[in-house]
Amino acid sequence: MLLIKCPYCDETLPELEFAYAGEAHITRPPTPAEASDEEWRDFLFIRSNVKGAHYERWRHVHGCGRFFNAVRDTVSDRFLVTYPAGGLRPAVDDVTGSSK
Repeated sequence: MLLIKCPYCDETLPELEFAYAGEAHITRPPTPAEASDEEWRDFLFIRSNVKGAHYERWRHVHGCGRFFNAVRDTVSDRFLVTYPAGGLRPAVDDVTGSSK
């Protein structure tokens, strides 16, 4: 069972309390009409799918209902940090403690 800490409620709860909402920090084109077909395709379908620290959006569905961001290690499936939506994206080295 995954345990996730909501940065707003300051509670660590089981994954069943939350809903995954996709990769975090994806920049939407201003309007579909202004984007090329390739830009719009990339926005809708192309994701990084990294091995290691991955930035994700989650929603605390059965709690405050708010969206937040998280960094999850896709290898160990462990949440490294959660932070409010709209907050600054933490550097992977700051979160993992590695110095690559």
